[in-house]
Amino acid sequence: MTLPLAGVTVLAVEQYGAAPFGTMLLADLGAEVIKIENPADGGDMARGVGPHFLPDGSIQFFHAFNRNKRSLTLNLKTAEGRDIFRRLAAGADGVLNNLRGDLPAKLGLDYAALAPVNPAIVFAHLSAYGREGPRASWPGYDYLIQAEAGYLSLTGEPDGPPARFGLSVVDLMTGLMAAFALTSGVIGARATGKGMDVDTSLFDTGLQNLSYLAAWYLNAGHAQGREPRSSHPSLTPSQLYRTKDGWLFVMCNKEKFWPILCEALGRNDWAANPRFESFAGRLEHRAEITEMLDAALSEHTTAEWLERLQGVVPIAPVYDVAEALENPFVAGEGRTGSYAGPDGAALARLLTAPIRVAGAEMPRRAGPALGTDTDDILRNLGLGADEIAALKGKGVV
Repeated sequence: MTLPLAGVTVLAVEQYGAAPFGTMLLADLGAEVIKIENPADGGDMARGVGPHFLPDGSIQFFHAFNRNKRSLTLNLKTAEGRDIFRRLAAGADGVLNNLRGDLPAKLGLDYAALAPVNPAIVFAHLSAYGREGPRASWPGYDYLIQAEAGYLSLTGEPDGPPARFGLSVVDLMTGLMAAFALTSGVIGARATGKGMDVDTSLFDTGLQNLSYLAAWYLNAGHAQGREPRSSHPSLTPSQLYRTKDGWLFVMCNKEKFWPILCEALGRNDWAANPRFESFAGRLEHRAEITEMLDAALSEHTTAEWLERLQGVVPIAPVYDVAEALENPFVAGEGRTGSYAGPDGAALARLLTAPIRVAGAEMPRRAGPALGTDTDDILRNLGLGADEIAALKGKGVV
């Protein structure tokens, strides 16, 4: 079966994490993603983010964000480079960039600049704070957004210092948001023949993720803070509990799961207790329920509780990264896999695509070497060997 984005061409003016994560998902689904990298800067800065390397000397961090793409070295600060980009854009469906907000217009990387060569092209702009307003020229990064959007006030124990997420969740979510915006734009452009600019930013995505917490504050004036044991702010039991040898995360996020849990623990009397019969009642007595469940669950190990309760009550073990990746549910279901280098031989083990297409084989190419596709892409534009050599000599490609 053909992958859903086969035939879609995306030019990616990107580096580091957010945009490369989004375009990688597009490439997983069959889009031809041409990664534009400035030869004067050594390409995507992620190519230098250590400390872990593959046997061929390439950076593992880079491969984690760039599987299934092609690499074209192109200096967009030169007139020749911008001309080549215009020729590429004439046959492309979309452009996704994560430049600073004030740069796309300066470099001619927006719809107004390139609609004359391709009226149906879509530009997805991913910036730190947007392309308009007082922060358009500001640089910005994930952790800064987490701090300003309130995340650090929600993470950790109530008596602890502010704490960020362990992952760059704003980068990853914004990359996904930009990919969603681009594909939405392409659908619209294919229906109408007219492309557009679509914008998202780290800040807007970070703020959007506040979701129901934002609704609570905007309508009820409630500013949610940290809760003990990583608990849900309004549902109980839905938090960490102690076992004989560690921790278990239990989430009875539907009323039906509380009596099921009580029965599994041999404590039907808890389910019958009128003080605990509703979410509101259990929330009122959360500290007491925490003590009760800690005592009951501490009678057995985490593994024993998983054997007894998994698939019956929503629960999960608390793993470190190594344990998470060695989990049989990960290995046994093909959630990691081998990705091939330029010679077709296995180069890297990476996570596999989070989307599966029934009947289709997902691509398994590791991240491209810097400029590995430059000659082929330029030849397809009609450039001869001498012209390509001349461009290389001037540092354009």
